[in-house]
Amino acid sequence: MAPAYGGHMTIIVAGASGLLGTALVRALRDGGEQVTRLVRRAPRQQDESFWDPRRGEVDAAVLEGADAVVNLAGAGVGDRRWSEPYKKEIVDSRVDSTRTLVQALVRLSRPPEVFVSASGVDYYGDTGDRLIDESAPKGRGFMADLCERWEGEAAGAVAAGIRTVQLRTGLVLSREGGALARMLPVFRLGLGAPLGSGRQYWSWISIDDWVGAAVHILKNREISGPTNMVSENPVTNAEFTRQLAKAMRRPMMPLPVPKFALHLGLGEFADEALLSSHRIVPKKLADNRYAFRHTHLDRALAAVL
Repeated sequence: MAPAYGGHMTIIVAGASGLLGTALVRALRDGGEQVTRLVRRAPRQQDESFWDPRRGEVDAAVLEGADAVVNLAGAGVGDRRWSEPYKKEIVDSRVDSTRTLVQALVRLSRPPEVFVSASGVDYYGDTGDRLIDESAPKGRGFMADLCERWEGEAAGAVAAGIRTVQLRTGLVLSREGGALARMLPVFRLGLGAPLGSGRQYWSWISIDDWVGAAVHILKNREISGPTNMVSENPVTNAEFTRQLAKAMRRPMMPLPVPKFALHLGLGEFADEALLSSHRIVPKKLADNRYAFRHTHLDRALAAVL
């Protein structure tokens, strides 16, 4: 069994080199936890172990007896324009990595107490201005279908009696990477503007709160299943734009970026990621007493920037 709440843990992390993985590993080690990172190249350090999710290869001996396994692996959704081959890579990178880990975990004689796997608020599709918590059904679209498959693979651990948590993450605020980091150069030039109507909701979370919530989940046996990793106060894209421009002390463009321009430049990604509305609340985190550090966007941006 895993240690009691607050005790030190042995944790395996896949996707440890990404924005979230890097921040999580740093926080876990600062808290005294023992972390092993799964890498897709020859290991260079003692805390690394090779795996190849495309071939279904992972060292079971590394997983044996671990208290927790965290899977954050997956190709970047916004890294390239969505061609059909790249959409396949987005899907396969998530499905293969989750399947590889779950198949290994269920065969262990000493499986972990908890398996934490990434997902996204895109599961809900475009929700308009409705407030959505974890009880809402799946929506429509490529990303919603992807999240369903992704979470379906993680559910295999549930059947083996492993506490399983799917992290439905929103827009993570960090200047080190992700969507916000890509926005900053545009806003520095004073070219920030609402996207489309600007009325679509963006559910955000600071990088500090994402890490804090993930650690809380790892150590809280009461939390399982899909869990929204977002702040308590989603805002519209227009409000996000205004707050970011204010935080950077830069003007905004007088006119919004029209939908056709977004379609022309970004294709399907614009519809699914930028123009889709996600007014999501973190009910499960609130019910399980997670105390957010940043509950309002202006303070979160000040802390991040």
